[in-house]
Amino acid sequence: MLTTTGLGPQVVAVVPARGGSKGVPGKNLRRVGGRSLVARAVDACVRAAYVDAVWVSTDDDAIATEATLAGAGVVRRPPELAGDTASSESALLHALDVLAARGVRPDTLVFPQCTSPFLDPADLDRGVELVRDGVADCVFSAVATYEFLWRAGPDGLVGANHDAAHRPRRQDRSADYRETGGFYVLDVAGFRAARHRFFGRVGVVVVPERASVDVDTEADLELAQALAPVLDRGTAPDLEVDVVITDFDGVHTDDAATVDQDGIESVRVSRADGLGVERLQAAGVPLLIVSKETNPVVRARAAKLGVEVLAGVERKAEVVRRWLAEHDVAPERVAYVGNDLNDLEVMGLVGWPVAVADARPEVRRAARLVLDRPGGGGAVRELCDLVLTARAGAAAGAGRPGAAAAAPPAAADAAAGRGAAVGA
Repeated sequence: MLTTTGLGPQVVAVVPARGGSKGVPGKNLRRVGGRSLVARAVDACVRAAYVDAVWVSTDDDAIATEATLAGAGVVRRPPELAGDTASSESALLHALDVLAARGVRPDTLVFPQCTSPFLDPADLDRGVELVRDGVADCVFSAVATYEFLWRAGPDGLVGANHDAAHRPRRQDRSADYRETGGFYVLDVAGFRAARHRFFGRVGVVVVPERASVDVDTEADLELAQALAPVLDRGTAPDLEVDVVITDFDGVHTDDAATVDQDGIESVRVSRADGLGVERLQAAGVPLLIVSKETNPVVRARAAKLGVEVLAGVERKAEVVRRWLAEHDVAPERVAYVGNDLNDLEVMGLVGWPVAVADARPEVRRAARLVLDRPGGGGAVRELCDLVLTARAGAAAGAGRPGAAAAAPPAAADAAAGRGAAVGA
C-alpha cells in the first residue's frame, strides 16, 4: 500500500491524445460505450486507487475540453510534438517538464493509451505497485500467449518462439507475452534518463484478452463498440445527472399499441415507472419526454406523471440542444434514454446516453449504460433508481469531514490532485 508523503502528487497519469489521426479520423474523440476514447482513458486513471493526478497532453481544443469534462487537467502540446512522426515519449517528457515548472514532480508515471478502451483501474494499480515496490523500473500491459509464432527465414518460415520439430503441450511451455499497448508504468527518474518507455528491469501486468482491444482502424472501433455493452456491464454506473430526458415509445412503452375499430390507439406502460419518476422529481431531478409521436396518449401519460413533454418532434437533437440551452443545463450532466435509430443523434449530445434492454443493436452500442429492463417493463424506474442512488452517494461523500466535494472547486482540485489545468 502506498503512503502519502505530503509532497504533492507522487503518481501521475499523463494521457497523450493528439488531434490528428489518419487511420481513424478524430479517433480520440470517437465514442465507445457512449464515451469518447480520451474520456474512457481519463476515467480509468481517475478510478485507480494509486493515481494521484491525471493530465491529458494534447494540441486539440476539442480534446482539451473533453479531458476537462472527464476530470483531467490539460497540458498543451506544441505542434512539433503532435505530428505523425512525434513519439509518445516526447509528449510524456514535455508534460513532465511542464508539470515540474508548476511544482509537480512525481516519482511514478502512468502512461495509458486512448486506443485501449477497456482499461481496468485495478490493472493500473498493479503496475504502480510493481514500480513503487522496486520490483520493476518499467511495466507494460500484456496478454499471456502460448501460441506458436512463425517468421520468414531465408528458406521459408521458421519457428519464432519454438522449435518446429518439437511441439510440446501447452502445460509444458512457458508463456510468451504480447504487448497490448494499453498502458505503461514508469519510474520517472529512469524514464528521464533513458528517454524511452523500456529501461532497467522490465515488468509485466497480465491482462485478460478482452482488455486487449486496440483501436487503430475503423474495424477495431466497430469491434470495441460491439463489445462495450457487454464488457462495461461490470462497471457500476455513477449516474450523477441533473436532468433525465427520455423517448416515449419503446421506453415508457413496449413499443406496441392496440388499435380499436375507430382507429383509437392505446399503449401499455409500467406503474413502477410512475413511482420512480415521482421520487426522481422529489429529489430535484426533472424528467423531460421528447417524442416524435403525435398521439394524445403521449401528453396524457406526461400529465399523469407530472412531467414536461415535447411531442411531435422530428429533429430531436435540435430540440434537446435548444431546451438545454434555455434551461442552462450542461449536456454532460444529462441522461437520455432511447431505443431506436432516431435517438442516436441525441445520445451523442449527452454525457449519459442510455439504452433500454431491448433497444436496437445500434442504440445499445452507442449507449454508456444498457439497462436490464426493457421499454415498458420498468426501464424508466430502473434509471430513476440509479440516478437516486448516485445522488445519495454523492451527498454522503460531501457530508464526510474533509471531503473534497465540500470545498470550492479550486480547493477540491488541489485536495484531490485531479483536474488542475496546466498550460504549456
